Amino acid sequence: MPMTWHADLAWLGDAPVADVLITADGGRFTSVTPGVPRPPDAERLAGLTLPGLANAHSHAFHRALRGRTHAGRGTFWTWREQMYAVAARLTPGSYLRLARAVFAEMALAGITCVGEFHYLHHGPGGQRYDDPNEMGAALIEAAAQAGIRITLLDTCYLTASVSGEPLNGAALRFGDGSATAWVDRVEVLKPGKNALVGAAIHSVRAVPRDQLPEVAAWAAGRGAPLHVHLSEQRAENDAAVAAHGRTPTALLAEAGALGPRTTVVHATHLTERDVATLGGSRTRACLCPTTERDLGDGIGPAAALAAAGSPLCTGSDSHAVIDPLEEARAVELHERLRTEHRGHFTAGALMQAATADGHASLGWDDAGTITVGARADLVTVTLESARTAGTDPAGIVFAASAADVTDVIVDGDRIVRDGRHTRLDVPRELREAIAWLS
Repeated sequence: MPMTWHADLAWLGDAPVADVLITADGGRFTSVTPGVPRPPDAERLAGLTLPGLANAHSHAFHRALRGRTHAGRGTFWTWREQMYAVAARLTPGSYLRLARAVFAEMALAGITCVGEFHYLHHGPGGQRYDDPNEMGAALIEAAAQAGIRITLLDTCYLTASVSGEPLNGAALRFGDGSATAWVDRVEVLKPGKNALVGAAIHSVRAVPRDQLPEVAAWAAGRGAPLHVHLSEQRAENDAAVAAHGRTPTALLAEAGALGPRTTVVHATHLTERDVATLGGSRTRACLCPTTERDLGDGIGPAAALAAAGSPLCTGSDSHAVIDPLEEARAVELHERLRTEHRGHFTAGALMQAATADGHASLGWDDAGTITVGARADLVTVTLESARTAGTDPAGIVFAASAADVTDVIVDGDRIVRDGRHTRLDVPRELREAIAWLS
């Protein structure tokens, strides 16, 4: 069905443009015309309308931990034990309900596509479901019900350490036994409409050196996205060097796992050679600033990666908050903290990371821009809230939050209107899904 919108302001290229008439049909933009008064049949988008925002790194079930992990001191590793406790309790049905609520919260924040880094594959003790991809299918269905697209980054997770210790406890649910068995399972995974299947290597901790090439080859053979947690913790680097005499980045390069289809997540503790290797191969980097600061991971070399040639994108990872505008501006603000200097990334560069480059990381090269032929995703941010009133729209990424998103259109379908999800009562969905786990 043809649709017509008129944006007071729309983000075209790398800046806002006034009075933009936008039409779409079949879920794609058919015309984008600036400087046009609003015709009577066009729906007004009041404020600043952005391209769809991409969340390139999500673990949906981590949302159940929000606000529950701050009682004392600790590290990433102590936080991980609490995460395992949640993983131990989920069933396909409860995971569907939780993920649907989380993806709907993303829609309210302006996210039109999510990359779900999925490793909770099997039942308790590693018992296979009759459908070996039942948990993945639940995530795909959850995104459909929430009204956003998904790239299911099906994750190979085989060992508990770089030295090859076996999985145990709740982590038995993550493992397939070998990269070959992982391939056999993923081969029968059906993505459905508005979904893609990509691959993920959990980390060099979780996939042995000799098994990395098989996962990389599967993704390359299908032109699929490949994501991997990289150097999130110094301990991972130390263990890789001790076991193999190589950094995690060097191990991935040796396995043929780097390149423009690959996105490394976090990339926090890199050597100068690692940065050069990633940039030289045009490997993408996904930064998750709100999680990285929540877990005390550290601040990665974002500007150095970008300068070396790695396109950047962002994700909400553990969902300490779900706010893609906060993630985007934190790329610049964290770099200021790290270097004690300002002005590493322009507003346009940050929006590029949050939109087109995020979608490209997830295999949706036809999304993230308001241009003819692209997927008809629109996200309108009010310019009348206490946060945005009087703000220069060109700097909106430094001022607005998820609470300022009023309207979201995904593939031409209205998913959020006036700040409310059109299909789901999101706060109630979240309360009920998480209360069941408590």
